[in-house]
Amino acid sequence: MNLRKENLFMLDNYNRNINYLRISVTDRCNLRCTYCMPEEGIDLMAHDEILSFEQITNFVKEAVASGITKIRLTGGEPLVRKGIVDLVQLLSDIPGIGEIAMTTNGILLDQFADQLAKAGLRRVNISLDTLNPEKYKKITRLGDIEDVFKGIKAAQKAGLHPVKINCVRMLDADLDDLENLRQFCKSNNLELRFIKQMDLSTGEFSVVEGGKGGNCLECNRIRLTANGKVKPCLFNASEFDSKELGNKEAIDKSINQKPEAGTKNKNGSFYGIGG
Repeated sequence: MNLRKENLFMLDNYNRNINYLRISVTDRCNLRCTYCMPEEGIDLMAHDEILSFEQITNFVKEAVASGITKIRLTGGEPLVRKGIVDLVQLLSDIPGIGEIAMTTNGILLDQFADQLAKAGLRRVNISLDTLNPEKYKKITRLGDIEDVFKGIKAAQKAGLHPVKINCVRMLDADLDDLENLRQFCKSNNLELRFIKQMDLSTGEFSVVEGGKGGNCLECNRIRLTANGKVKPCLFNASEFDSKELGNKEAIDKSINQKPEAGTKNKNGSFYGIGG
């Protein structure tokens, strides 16, 4: 094995320090965004397949021992996971965790922002692709944009900082619409990140505008799926089952076999692997 643990730095074979873990806490979502899942929904994981909070916490403890310092909770939509505030508290109590963040569609954030901040959440990314209520409804199929605006205000009031807006820039994007979103973020002290529409099966991805995602040279992350698979790369089919291998071996294999760059993933889907 070429894993090298130096001062709690876990370096992969390309000398990247792997210190960031994204955890998909559920494959369920309260929206049906057109670029993420079919209108009729998806075949959901059985409840007994999804990791318990105890299993997630034990995994994170092992990950911290391997050099992980930053956690991001994703989904599906993480706020539909029952008891999500309790999970944040459990993770924030683990020595060595420097930061817990979350990516959410914001629909339920108004209800949870204050509790999440008190439990240890520090920052949040909120998905918002347009300011137009009709367009938002069309893109998400189920969402009310007013709920997102309430969630943004609640996150800021709770002291979550920075509050970032994730905008998927689709191929047919309206430039005026994007400019309106840019001005909205500037006026409301929000950090805006444009994410070009991606395709796992063809390997179409690019560096996030306003972030570091998509830059393989600097990739510092591994992913834990809701059912316990550890993935070294979003655009790669490799995964290691923590339930079968144990947490440490799954983490070690994921880091040791992390590819130099993403290629394709014909077996995966964004809603299932926290993309």
